Amino acid sequence: MADNKELLGEINKELRAQFEKNKRLMSFGDFFDMLVEKPDRHARNAVQYLRDALLHYGETKRETVTGQLTRYALFDAPFDDGRERMIGQERAQQRVFQLFDNFVRGGKIDKLILLHGPNGSAKSTFVKVLMRALEHYSRQEDGALYRFNWVFPTEKISTSSGSIGFSDRVISKEELATFALLDEEQIDARMADNLHDHPLLLLPQAQRQKVLERALEKSGKADDFVISEYIRHGDLSHTNRLIFDTLLTTYKGDLEAVLKHVQVERFFISRRYRRGAVTIEPQMRVDAGVRQLTVDRSLQSLPPVLQNVTLFEPVGDLVDANRGIIEYDDLFKRHPDLNKYLLSASERGAVSLDNLILHMDTILIATGNETYLDAFKQTAEYASFKGRVELVRLPYLLDWHDEQVIYEEQVEKVDVGKFVAPHTTRMAALWAVLTRLKRPTPDAYPSSLRDVIAALTPLEKAMLYADGEVPEELSQEKARELKSHVSTMLEEGAQTLAYEGRQGASPREMKMILLNAAQNEKYPTLSPLAIFDELEELVKDPTVFPFLQMKPDGDYHCHGKFIDTVRERYLDLIDEEIQDAMGLVEEKQYENLFARYIDHVLQSVKNEKVYNNITGNYEDPDDKFMNEIEETMGFDEEAASDFRGNLISAIGASFIDNPDEQVEYKRIFPKQFSALKRSFYEERAKQIEKIQRQLLVYFEGEQSSLSSQELQAVEQTIGNLRERYGHNDDSAREAVAFLLANRYRDVE
Repeated sequence: MADNKELLGEINKELRAQFEKNKRLMSFGDFFDMLVEKPDRHARNAVQYLRDALLHYGETKRETVTGQLTRYALFDAPFDDGRERMIGQERAQQRVFQLFDNFVRGGKIDKLILLHGPNGSAKSTFVKVLMRALEHYSRQEDGALYRFNWVFPTEKISTSSGSIGFSDRVISKEELATFALLDEEQIDARMADNLHDHPLLLLPQAQRQKVLERALEKSGKADDFVISEYIRHGDLSHTNRLIFDTLLTTYKGDLEAVLKHVQVERFFISRRYRRGAVTIEPQMRVDAGVRQLTVDRSLQSLPPVLQNVTLFEPVGDLVDANRGIIEYDDLFKRHPDLNKYLLSASERGAVSLDNLILHMDTILIATGNETYLDAFKQTAEYASFKGRVELVRLPYLLDWHDEQVIYEEQVEKVDVGKFVAPHTTRMAALWAVLTRLKRPTPDAYPSSLRDVIAALTPLEKAMLYADGEVPEELSQEKARELKSHVSTMLEEGAQTLAYEGRQGASPREMKMILLNAAQNEKYPTLSPLAIFDELEELVKDPTVFPFLQMKPDGDYHCHGKFIDTVRERYLDLIDEEIQDAMGLVEEKQYENLFARYIDHVLQSVKNEKVYNNITGNYEDPDDKFMNEIEETMGFDEEAASDFRGNLISAIGASFIDNPDEQVEYKRIFPKQFSALKRSFYEERAKQIEKIQRQLLVYFEGEQSSLSSQELQAVEQTIGNLRERYGHNDDSAREAVAFLLANRYRDVE
């Protein structure tokens, strides 16, 4: 029992210390001191606060085929161990930050931000992560937010508790410098402001501006901080204004006497308690209203001078969200009449109610589905609406790497009850991305590139978007030209209704595919094979999802054929893995062979000799050796000449991009390196097929039929499949059997 009391005492002590550290309650004078010391922190409006929150968590640069993209770490949810973070959508992140920055520079929030895109494109996730970040940020020292209460003490105040630092006696209210720190029994009435008015608004506008300008100058922030319209010219809410004016009249213009009644309180943004972060679902009611306060019996303890004043208090979603962010979820599913106030609210930051005008310091963000947005664009109201709205598009992801991460995290959240085989989520992601791609229009590109664009398959386009991988048959010159126009490809049709990434399989639908595949009793693992089966079932009924009804456009929108495409990609992957696991040739041997070739080419281009490690002599570059390697890599004479000519510049560019890293030819020339490996294994197809069949024999429990040498080779291969590629016995057996049935059945 004593231990329990001690533990409870420690918790109490810790909470009290935290309370004091966070400065939960203070006088206006104490707040004023903090303001003067750090005006750029304590004089922010809502958008300055949110922009600072984005910067607080930092940013990273992501290299893509189109150049660098900025990713704000906030969207990785570092405050919550990455739980329910947002994958991809860096362009939308950059656009939203740019809008926030524009609002900051302009000094006011004068537009609504509309996130639009197809179902399941992470619009709601985008906003939710922002809100969660604000919750966390508001509990940090840099993110402290303050509001205020009105405090009305009893006529005679006992200081026996010692809480305000006087001796044990009864004093009058006039003797106190502030009522903010009085104990509860010393207070007759406390009025909290549910609108969260900024304490600075208690100062008259002219003096408020002078104070801030002086504080910013003193702190060296005058050139970096923009005083917002809300702080510079804003006014108190209806209730606070009436109380302030009444007290000021009572005290005959003595501002200090009025401010004695002010208790500044730190508050924390909370979605649960709808404080500074509110989501409005589609509904049939308005978002704010008023109620009369002075009829509330709980306020009968107010001083007589205030009991005769009719006080109105705003209530509702807009009120709860003030000083923070409000989301209009599925905006266009609301009745149009409920959105009309947004025209003025987004521009003026104010809403007219029955008895007062509600002035807001709130970031307005809405989400909308493309179908509903298209319909709204046809209405008469859209012309007025669009001038007060900033559109930010969130399409489906077109990089299968990002898409795969989504599926991996979905699988981790759900106990699928099976081992997840390698490449399962990768194959699902690749198929999903293929369904979203549009056939590029050759006429939108230079004449020298039109034939290449016209021949570009969906898989080639997907690999180009993800890794900058170009079709193997292209010359280096054509490859460079194609990569230089990826940005054009991404922007093609961006201003049309049928933009790339609007249609296709959504992550929600793919989650269903993954879960169904996990229940497929035909397969002992959640494997690509189970995914293929589920996709085959999906495409049988085009009426289930709209994207399945898209008409084929050449090779594009052929969702059934995409299953075959992905299946072949899977065969390529497991073929390479199993071959590598056999260890017929060590990876280092390919690297040495390719490095030797590069050395000969470099010296040949520079017209210099090559050092022979065996003879110890300098010799002329070996043309026969170089020609053999180039033939193995699939180069004709012209392609080989192009490759040699561009080799030095490619290596030089890699060194410039990665000056602190050792030059890796395998990374710079992946296709050529892979061609060498492929050539070797093609020559040994019969041997590879034999080992694969021995693997199946092993998995069937018939090890005794294998020789000791065969058994050793099989066990080595299985061990490598486990260690290098993450297989277990079931997934390895599935992969080997699938590969044998589809790639090696005709091997003699």
